[in-house]
Amino acid sequence: MQLKNNFETVRKRSIHICAPLKTEDYVVQPIVDVSPPKWHLGHTTWFFETFLLKPHLPGYTEFDPDYNFVFNSYYESVGTRVVRTDRGNLSRPAVEDVMRYREYVDKAMHLLLDNPVSKELETLIVLGLNHEEQHQELLYTDIKYILGHNPLLPAYDKSKAGVNKIEEKNKDFLIMPAGIYQIGHEGEGFCFDNELSRHSVYLQDYAISTQLVTNAEYLAFMEAGGYSDFRHWHAEGWDWVKTNQVKAPLYWHHLDGKWQHYTWQGLQPVTPETPVCHISYYEAAAYAAWKGMRLPTEFEWEAAAPKLSWGQRWEWTESAYLPYPGFTKAPGAIGEYNGKFMISQMVLRGGSEVTPPNHSRITYRNFFNPSLRWQFTGIRLAKQNLFI
Repeated sequence: MQLKNNFETVRKRSIHICAPLKTEDYVVQPIVDVSPPKWHLGHTTWFFETFLLKPHLPGYTEFDPDYNFVFNSYYESVGTRVVRTDRGNLSRPAVEDVMRYREYVDKAMHLLLDNPVSKELETLIVLGLNHEEQHQELLYTDIKYILGHNPLLPAYDKSKAGVNKIEEKNKDFLIMPAGIYQIGHEGEGFCFDNELSRHSVYLQDYAISTQLVTNAEYLAFMEAGGYSDFRHWHAEGWDWVKTNQVKAPLYWHHLDGKWQHYTWQGLQPVTPETPVCHISYYEAAAYAAWKGMRLPTEFEWEAAAPKLSWGQRWEWTESAYLPYPGFTKAPGAIGEYNGKFMISQMVLRGGSEVTPPNHSRITYRNFFNPSLRWQFTGIRLAKQNLFI
């Protein structure tokens, strides 16, 4: 019964996220990294149909044979699919068709869940729920990008608040002694395969900030010429700045001599005390260099996390996305979930204001290309010399 309740809660939340949208908002794809909300709703439904219902519910008939081509994301072993850049060209199936698809699959899943399921099947269902929760976060980030690049900058929901301001003015550093720390997931709760296996890591003495970098602090970097001084940047990051003419975080606009940014309520003045958001790894590393510090590694972050307040922003780390010792891919399509992306990505830790409830944990490893910043990403500083 609990599994069925969890299924209903997760599925309803996806629809709730899309409730403020107009029909036209469901089909927009401004850039390759952003998928239309309609596609997210269809893809998460396809996951349950493909991996749960077709192989495990006797007599199940798939809703539409063409939907495997439309809503498969990157699973090579499941068949051909629409090229990611073409998701915005999918005027059909219509939004109403996708909603019917969700209802059809949900009813079938209820039939499956009305009977006892094996431990193996339960594990797969829980993976599907966590997969949909990942897409719920992507729904929020993609919706913000879609509306935040609409020339009218319309509000998503004027009643939706962002993160709280950082009230403390003085930033303290948590001192972490050198030693061996245990990294990775353990226990019976859910985790993704990239959080395994738990292993020992030796860390030198380091200090990590107890707070995130604020808008005011990042603005000081901008006003000091941070975006025009190559000395702070990785070579690749400096090329990115020049090629894209980047001068501020994503969604920031300099209007009438003041900085404003696009929020859930539309265009609003930048609040100085709020943690800076929508920052690329390149920008985070450059800011840290300008401050004479660095970003923490993902292992330093995990070791210190129990003593930190986290969850407002996904925090860039200084770690490349690589497999842990003993990492193994699951057989079949499920094995494509994480392992094949362990190249050219940087790890982020924590969570954000749009991370679903109960979807955050200290061992969670998010990962993105260093140039991306449409996620709710921020900066936490670290340093090696404890006496500065």
